Amino acid sequence: MTVTYTARVANARFCGFSKLLVAWKGSIYKVLYKEFLAFFALYTAISISYRYFLSDDQKRYFEKLSIYCNNYASLIPMSFVLGFYVTLIVNRWWNQYTSIPLPDRIMCTLSGGLQGGDERGRLLRRTLMRYASLSAILILRSVSTAVFKRFPTMDHVVEAGFMTREERKKFESLQSPYNKYWIPCVWFTNLAAVARCEGRIKDDNTLKLLLEELNAFRGKCSMLFHYDMISAPLVYTQVVTLAVYSFFLVCLIGRQFLDPSQGYPGHDLDLYIPIFTLLQFFFYAGWLKVAEQLINPFGEDDDDFETNWLIDRNFQVSMMAVDEMYGDLPMMERDRYWNDSNPRPPYTAATLFVLRKPSFQGSTFDMAIPKEEMHFQPLEDIAENLEEPGSRNPNLALFNRLLNAAPSPTGFMGGALRRTSAQLQRLTRSTSPDPSYSEGEEEESGRNGGVMGGSLPSGLGQDTQSTICSCGGLINAHTALSALEFKKHEGGGNEQGGEEEAVVDVWKRRTEKEEKDVKEESPSRSSMPKIPPPSNRTKERKMASRMAPPNPLSLATPRPRISLPPATNRSTPDFFSSQSAIEQNRAVFSIPKPPGGKVSPGMSLLTVPTFDVAPPASEDTPSTGHAQRLRSVSMGSEVVIAATNTEE
Repeated sequence: MTVTYTARVANARFCGFSKLLVAWKGSIYKVLYKEFLAFFALYTAISISYRYFLSDDQKRYFEKLSIYCNNYASLIPMSFVLGFYVTLIVNRWWNQYTSIPLPDRIMCTLSGGLQGGDERGRLLRRTLMRYASLSAILILRSVSTAVFKRFPTMDHVVEAGFMTREERKKFESLQSPYNKYWIPCVWFTNLAAVARCEGRIKDDNTLKLLLEELNAFRGKCSMLFHYDMISAPLVYTQVVTLAVYSFFLVCLIGRQFLDPSQGYPGHDLDLYIPIFTLLQFFFYAGWLKVAEQLINPFGEDDDDFETNWLIDRNFQVSMMAVDEMYGDLPMMERDRYWNDSNPRPPYTAATLFVLRKPSFQGSTFDMAIPKEEMHFQPLEDIAENLEEPGSRNPNLALFNRLLNAAPSPTGFMGGALRRTSAQLQRLTRSTSPDPSYSEGEEEESGRNGGVMGGSLPSGLGQDTQSTICSCGGLINAHTALSALEFKKHEGGGNEQGGEEEAVVDVWKRRTEKEEKDVKEESPSRSSMPKIPPPSNRTKERKMASRMAPPNPLSLATPRPRISLPPATNRSTPDFFSSQSAIEQNRAVFSIPKPPGGKVSPGMSLLTVPTFDVAPPASEDTPSTGHAQRLRSVSMGSEVVIAATNTEE
């Protein structure tokens, strides 16, 4: 059995392995001492012959041969060859141990799955467990010399009680040139099927679990057989053995101490015992001996597996589990800590030091943070800091870069207005024809607008901050555009639409902040009353525009929808208020007719002519006051719209 020294090295201490160096059983001394003595004897014989039995000419020739062997002995790759070989053998050695079949899982499944406390149930459980043990005996006696010496023939197996005489006859009647260790496993499956038919195994799931455990048990038996049949490559073993033996044969000559009087380099000192050469032999040859011992762990070496002990243990435990312990349960009682919400098992005096150690709470449990860094920061302040200048917020540069990379919201709105211009022009030409406006001009305005440009239109790009109209109000282009609502087409959307919505949302928040600043700077301007939207006549134009044929460009991509909310009154400044409403793929604007009922032909949002309008009557401004001149703000596309009379 493997020599165990685990308890002796449980605690690391000064010279903890010193006591292990004097152990004999399983030691390198016991394995290597014969080879070591043989090497030292040969070295001594060559040294004595060189010193006392060779002539001077023979000595000079031997000295040249010794120097030559010493120079080229390092060409043999000892460490490389031995390292890979021993690694292979050690891994194979441990895998063979894990492949030894153990009956523990089968016996637990069998004890709980096969019911019946009568003699028939007991017979079924013991027979099934005996079949599993018999399969392990048959495979172990095929691979282990120690087990084969214990059971040299099948008669010994029958006499030991693992097999009956009738079973032996049936076993030998099955003619097969191969190892028949698997036959007891087949008997196991057949008997388990009988137990299922008799109702001893209550359901198919239990039978399936039992057969799965048996297949795992049989698989380990098969792995042992294959490990025994397929050894480590013989070529590899031969190469390693030849490398070690040839290296030390060369060292017998190359490591001799030569006559110092000859003045050979490195031979100034004459010693009789080659200490470092002997240590090198001890290490390299000992490494090779380790591989020789572990290459077949089923022998009788000190470090080989104790297979006979495993057979005894497995058979005794398995029979006890399925027979004596079947249905054997101790009486259930309340445990000692039944009423204790914080149970703590007692400690002895030798382990009392454990109580003095604080329990582990985590690697960051004792981490210290300054108090000024522990206060939560309001999220509103963080959001406002993102919109401050780059000098105050270092992250603003990255935010602006992302904002510039996204599609421009104003360009997106202007393109949407340009795409709907053709439909509005058809409607306005049907109500107020304009001979001065030709289709060529329409195409030219479309080219100048740049639908796919993604930038601000000509009007918005130059006069977007503020425009003072004759009414005394400050019209902020950002405010008008922020009131517009951008939505994706209901028929479907894409990732680009989602990005545009996100950018517009950020842009709207920034414009709202600018509006707030403007209101604080000039309260008189921000107090301008909201202008009511147009009356129901605009709705009639909307219905007419819906009947118009669609623009092919409007079907290409989802477009924003812009309209004006309904109201009871409207006035001239209605044109400058851009209240948002939802209307699919169309935008309808109405321009009130100037006083006098004169309509200037060809009016558009880009080139709305100026005209005189009487301001609304108030306490400060009389109704007969002077006329004021209004100027329109370019909305990004030239759309001809019929002017209507405000008195209607």
